[in-house]
Amino acid sequence: MRITIYDTTLRDGTQREGLSLLAEDKLKLAKKLDGFGVDYIEGGWPGSNPKDLEFFRKINTVKFNHAKLAAFGSTRRPGNQTDQDPVLLNLLAVNTPVVAIFGKSWGFHVEEVLRVPLAENLVIIEDSVRFLKSHDKEVVYDAEHFFDGYKDNPSYALETLKAALRGGADSLVLCDTNGGTLPLEFIEIFQAIRKEFSSPLGVHIHNDGGMATAISIIAAQQGATQIQGTFNGYGERCGNANFNTIIPSLLLKLGFDAPVKQNLTMLTETSRLISELSNLPHDERQPYVGSSAFAHKAGMHIDAIKKNSGTFEHIDPSSVGNRRRFLLSEQAGRSTILLKAQDLIPDLTKDDPRVQELTDKLKLLEHLGYQFEAAEASFELLIKKAFNLYNKTFSLGGFRIIVEKKGDEPVFSEATIKVTVDGEEELTTAEGDGPVNALDCAIRKALRRFYPQITTFQLTDYKVRVLEENRGTEAVVRVLIQTTDGRHSWGTVGASANIIEASWQALADSIQYGIHKSSIKGQQPCPEENS
Repeated sequence: MRITIYDTTLRDGTQREGLSLLAEDKLKLAKKLDGFGVDYIEGGWPGSNPKDLEFFRKINTVKFNHAKLAAFGSTRRPGNQTDQDPVLLNLLAVNTPVVAIFGKSWGFHVEEVLRVPLAENLVIIEDSVRFLKSHDKEVVYDAEHFFDGYKDNPSYALETLKAALRGGADSLVLCDTNGGTLPLEFIEIFQAIRKEFSSPLGVHIHNDGGMATAISIIAAQQGATQIQGTFNGYGERCGNANFNTIIPSLLLKLGFDAPVKQNLTMLTETSRLISELSNLPHDERQPYVGSSAFAHKAGMHIDAIKKNSGTFEHIDPSSVGNRRRFLLSEQAGRSTILLKAQDLIPDLTKDDPRVQELTDKLKLLEHLGYQFEAAEASFELLIKKAFNLYNKTFSLGGFRIIVEKKGDEPVFSEATIKVTVDGEEELTTAEGDGPVNALDCAIRKALRRFYPQITTFQLTDYKVRVLEENRGTEAVVRVLIQTTDGRHSWGTVGASANIIEASWQALADSIQYGIHKSSIKGQQPCPEENS
């Protein structure tokens, strides 16, 4: 059976406490979600905030390979004509092929929030859908608080759906907006609705009762053809149904089909990218995509796994882009390092003493705050250094950074750096938008005479994570940097109680790795390179 994946990470997911995505971040994620194969991407609510308007303006220049872009909003407001209602007009203005609107299903909300008669709410729903359909939009109608409304007044909840269909809605989505519905009562209500309607039904379930993901999977088994959710379960309050679990469960275990199936090995990297761009810690205990999902402690589990992975794993980790990990034991540690190191040194064996030395060093670095999951370039450099495969491209003589603030003027940042390449010193100074940017520009300026390819390197992401929040400004921070040369991307990491030191570590690794790779392509220069 074909299932439709309707992603609302960029809209409903951003309502999570502590999560804020820039328009550029949303743009990157939209491209990633399209590449992964989701069917619908809900981009935001036009007119609700400037960032969403900027996102919709920029996304109009992007051609998706598969996904349809949806704008989200509400039915018209009471007393407004549809052709003069700001919400509906904003939805049309962003020119998406799909529009999702929500309307009231629960009489309690109609009377207490909209403060209109129940009959008028039906007219509002029908008018709003018809108006959007008259402009050739695919309309997804989200029945807000549907399950609470049905339990309160089944006949009226059904009438709201019929009103949406009279207006021409292409699909009906039953929303558990308060997230309190339990699985068995969901099944009872959903089966009753299926008997009444032949139109495609979808579900949008919130997680306040901890059941959103389970109910969404059950919904597909009960005949729902569209499942709405978010990656990592992001969303308001307790979050939304989690696609990281829903998608592989439906496709690998229950035989459903969807375009994401051919890209399922991208699931873990997609989830991690969303965590990083959201600047939130990745939940490592998530099923399927967490680093703990296929992690095994020493002892009989590891012994059994080595004989047959099915003994303690419900799926092959690689099917969702994850990997098996052995924890704690000395032997397991060497096995993990060996697996990585053999990519560079195929004939390496676990008995090589350098494997244990590298294992011990990694444990120490992780204790100090380093984390290599999103910093594969730093990890590769670490292996090369341990096995004498590393040729240092430059040595740091030292750097000095000046940060100056005068009155109401913008902060001024300037970095001076001295490096040595093959015995030849280079001393240079550069300005930047901040201390890290100034340091980045200075090191590029110092090295470009020796390594012209450095002008192709571009920092695409810079993330800082505080690891010991209770220590305030003395806390250790982890800096993750993502760099590209136009063809390849790589991640590096630094950790220190000094944010500049952590940034330098990640930056130096980024440049060293890029020089070793020597991939050449154009890049926007730092400001002073134009002078």
